[in-house]
Amino acid sequence: MIQVEVWSDIVCPWCYIGKRRLETALSRFDGEVTVEWRSFQLDPSTPVGDPRPVGESLAARKGLSAAQVKGMFAHVTQIAAEEGLAYDFDRARTANTFDAHRLLHFAKPHGLQAALQERLMQAYFTEGADIGDQTVLAGLAAAVGLDEVAAKQALADGSHEADVRADIATARAYGISGVPFFVFNQRVGVSGAQPAEVFDQALRQSSLTILGSPAADDACTDDSCTI
Repeated sequence: MIQVEVWSDIVCPWCYIGKRRLETALSRFDGEVTVEWRSFQLDPSTPVGDPRPVGESLAARKGLSAAQVKGMFAHVTQIAAEEGLAYDFDRARTANTFDAHRLLHFAKPHGLQAALQERLMQAYFTEGADIGDQTVLAGLAAAVGLDEVAAKQALADGSHEADVRADIATARAYGISGVPFFVFNQRVGVSGAQPAEVFDQALRQSSLTILGSPAADDACTDDSCTI
């Protein structure tokens, strides 16, 4: 069994691309793999309840011109399209993702974490949903089969705050400063939305580690290293 832990943020465009590329590698890997989504916030200081257009927010935060932001969005949109993803940054709204990460932890014991991760990213990047709004989040939870009332209650009472903070602390301990970041069997790390072939290699390397091959220990390439 190979365990893959993925640190990502819902509003990270490269995280969604990396997710698709990992899925491509998994679809052609002959072995048992579990994937667990870990919390990370690119900007925890993002105001709650201020769903401005993401382009406006990014320009203000980074000191970029409207033309620079448009160019950045066009670039990542084209790459996303190559993975079958339809980004619409004209609709995307700024959101603090802490509550969304709490909801992902709520979904985990129900076996619906992966489904919710996909639904949240689709809602944000394609549909322009305000994923910082608890009512919207509860509705998205219901869309993947979770109890909407229970999800709304979990969001209201602060459930899983400690789980989110623990994931972020673990990322810090690993030295993760950006996402997506993929950890295979707590040994092999892949940083960024690498091509699917890099994930192929990480899966093979992790498989050899399970079998006890010395060739799999202490290995490092340009794209991944043992942790």
